[in-house]
Amino acid sequence: MELHDVWFVLIAVLWIGYFFLEGFDFGIGVLTKLLARDRTERRVLINTIGPVWDGNEVWLLTAGGATFAAFPEWYATLFSGFYLPLLAILVCLIVRGVGFEYRSKRPEERWQTNWEHAIFWTSLIPAVLWGVAFGNIVRGVKIDRDFEYVGNLGDLLNPYALLGGLVTLTLFTFHGAVFASLKTLGDIRARARKLAFTLGLVTAVLALVFLAWTQADKGDGTSLIALIVAVAALFGAVGAIKAGREGWSFALSGITIAAAFAMLFLTMFPNVMPSSLDPAWSLTVSNASSSPYTLKIMTWLAAIATPLVLLYQSWTYWVFRKRIGTKHIADAAH
Repeated sequence: MELHDVWFVLIAVLWIGYFFLEGFDFGIGVLTKLLARDRTERRVLINTIGPVWDGNEVWLLTAGGATFAAFPEWYATLFSGFYLPLLAILVCLIVRGVGFEYRSKRPEERWQTNWEHAIFWTSLIPAVLWGVAFGNIVRGVKIDRDFEYVGNLGDLLNPYALLGGLVTLTLFTFHGAVFASLKTLGDIRARARKLAFTLGLVTAVLALVFLAWTQADKGDGTSLIALIVAVAALFGAVGAIKAGREGWSFALSGITIAAAFAMLFLTMFPNVMPSSLDPAWSLTVSNASSSPYTLKIMTWLAAIATPLVLLYQSWTYWVFRKRIGTKHIADAAH
């Protein structure tokens, strides 16, 4: 296996890790309106991800940085062609982070309510746009012989990509609801579990259609295996949450995300950005990659840094592993 193939796999792993972790972050943000009944419950939900949300976003920075260094042509075409959607995601992530930090800086109800609105919308919009973006990457976009994107924003809003956006929104919200049931106590936990079951059924229908469409259009035997794993894990997660097994449900919903995005990357390889104008103009792991020397240096750095980051982030989740509820918010107020 060539180094550019290795880095395609590593970048896929980084994106999968990001969507696994940030997925329930986005879901919690959406649930501040769908699940929480008052400001105290919204604070409970926000506190479930308070210690970890910024660490989860490191995976996005690493994935973007790795793409820039390992596949500069891919990075350039992607960020120029998808400039407006990616800018919208970036603005949402900035505002969302500010919302988490500033919501509790002042006690006025209007101040906190405005930031809660911001957290909701800046969680929902990226959850949709990431699905639209990856749907277009898998489907193929208008890339010319110079490897430049020549389409427009309207080309990105096609039925396949929009369905991908609905799938990521429902899947991340389901993932967040399972996480909420795993991390909370009392009535909110019971309602999170009930809502997760309903969301899981909706997600299963949408995901099955989207993944089957992908398989029929781009898939092979390997991607079919990933599809089967994703669908089986999703139904397993729905069944587990119905049975009150929140830990199993969260693990299975995470496997669903990992298998679904693994399937998308498998259908792309060896392309990194297929051209819908002419397959010969597609960006591939070979024509979009950096020099072998650059990839070699990156490999050594990744081998040293990645285990340290994983250990630190695992320790963070272990420290903040306990459940919280409204009683903890009341205790904190005193």
